[in-house]
Amino acid sequence: MIPLEYMPPLMFGGLIVFMLIGFPVAFSLMALGLFFGLISIELGFFGSQFLQAVPQRIFGVLSNDLLLAIPFFTFMGTVLEKCGLAEEMLDSMGQLFGTVRGGLGYSVIIVGFILGAITGTVAAQVITMAMISLPVMMRYGYNVRYTTGVLAASGTITQLVPPSLVLVVLADQLKTSTSSADVGSMYLGAWGPSLVQIGLFVLYTFILSRIKPDWMPGIPKEARTLDGWPLVRKCLQGIVPSAVLIFMVLGTMMMGIATPTESGAMGALGAVVLAVIRSKEFTKRDRLFFRIGMLGLGAAILLGIFFYSTHVGIDDKAKPFLQASLAAVYIALIWLAARASHIRDLRNLIVQGYQSTMRLTSMVVYILIGSSCFTVVFLGVDGGIWVEHLFTSLPGGWIGFMIVVNLFVFFLAFFLDFFEIAFIVVPILAPVAEKILSPVMLPYMGTPEAASVAALVWFGVTLCVNMQTSFMHPPFGFALFYLRGVAPKEVKSSDIYWGAVPWVVLQMLMVALVVSFPMMVAGLLDKGSAVLPTDPKVMEQLFNEGAAPSYGTEKNDESLFAVPPPDPAK
Repeated sequence: MIPLEYMPPLMFGGLIVFMLIGFPVAFSLMALGLFFGLISIELGFFGSQFLQAVPQRIFGVLSNDLLLAIPFFTFMGTVLEKCGLAEEMLDSMGQLFGTVRGGLGYSVIIVGFILGAITGTVAAQVITMAMISLPVMMRYGYNVRYTTGVLAASGTITQLVPPSLVLVVLADQLKTSTSSADVGSMYLGAWGPSLVQIGLFVLYTFILSRIKPDWMPGIPKEARTLDGWPLVRKCLQGIVPSAVLIFMVLGTMMMGIATPTESGAMGALGAVVLAVIRSKEFTKRDRLFFRIGMLGLGAAILLGIFFYSTHVGIDDKAKPFLQASLAAVYIALIWLAARASHIRDLRNLIVQGYQSTMRLTSMVVYILIGSSCFTVVFLGVDGGIWVEHLFTSLPGGWIGFMIVVNLFVFFLAFFLDFFEIAFIVVPILAPVAEKILSPVMLPYMGTPEAASVAALVWFGVTLCVNMQTSFMHPPFGFALFYLRGVAPKEVKSSDIYWGAVPWVVLQMLMVALVVSFPMMVAGLLDKGSAVLPTDPKVMEQLFNEGAAPSYGTEKNDESLFAVPPPDPAK
């Protein structure tokens, strides 16, 4: 008879065996869950009725409104990737920075960041930027290893920059019995690390351009086709629409105006509109409807600013004008959407977007079903307790926990992609992370409730930074595969792999920075208003005992953190 305490490591070991064999992860998870579930029933660890939780959990997963954001963001990224926005931005930025030593590298990093904030898909970003920038950088004598490395790394930036699909999935999986990390908090927490990571990439390019100036020469000024205001205008034509779309998707969500699913829907519609206005068949009549829609949107925003009250809503006198403004916006959107269906190139583009969205969404659903089956059985054989004991007994406290988890995820990324890691590992580790990291966040956040949320967000963003490396190292570095597929024959595969090494090191350095400076993540999150004692041991004791502070007026009032005396009967 197999002891109960052996079941969790056996399940985890079986998963590793299936990964090494190369069997599809979704079906591996289902097979392991059902196999060990039947063994557990036979050995009496739980009854057959326990497995009824599996279909209930799957139904709960498929009815989760949050996951609807995934197809919306995927469709938005596919449309924007194919509408020519990336080409124009890379061309204009390349001409703007190209004459500077390492300028083409700077332009790739900046455009990668902007595209990451509006597309959210690594494959499309890497392929698009490589097809456009790789020939240009090679033509002007850029080092092949630097060129392939900066293209792959800039493509993976989209994993961290909101509205990243990884952050949506992590927000869905970072749930415990006492707390959860919502998508808005994940997006707020990711902005600091994403900006710092861009700074690291730019700093590395700057230092390398000074140490190895022949690796990244500036392009001749006569190679420019534009200069002065026409060049600036071309840059703005790519940046301004992107900024508007970013605000529609992220700004409305962070201000609480829209849910993640609603923001994703607005982003998908905004991507179609952006594709229409960039089309060669965009006529004067289309431009008129577009301008009417923009005027209506501007009027609606102004009316909301000056005539909206949190107590009574919009003023009655302003309601007719607001309705007229919104009607103009709706009419413009309907017209532009209809035009997208009549322009053949855009119609084909939208069909391709639907197909890509269906493929990715189907993959995510299958992995979710398999991970749900595995997780139910794993928790049923006390897998959660086994994981908690395993990580809480590590030396070094929370630092040791973060080091071991990040090393584990780093090596797991050699075999799994980010979806599989998020659905398998994160639900198991989330309760342990909340318990270990919440006392660390308590001095910064003010209350145990806010500290719990911040701990989960900190943990999730750290894993998100770490999982970027899954696209950058062998044997399943998909960003490197994408590069190999579009790179010319003179670019060796060894150059692509060796070129990725410095950027993987920079990404791991970014992990160390996020772990060392948690306020890089928690700085924008909502904080509690209680005044905390300064002794870390007292704060940790209060958190572990569940003493939520009451809100008083005096800093030294002991009743603020009064812990109930122990019950004599116990």
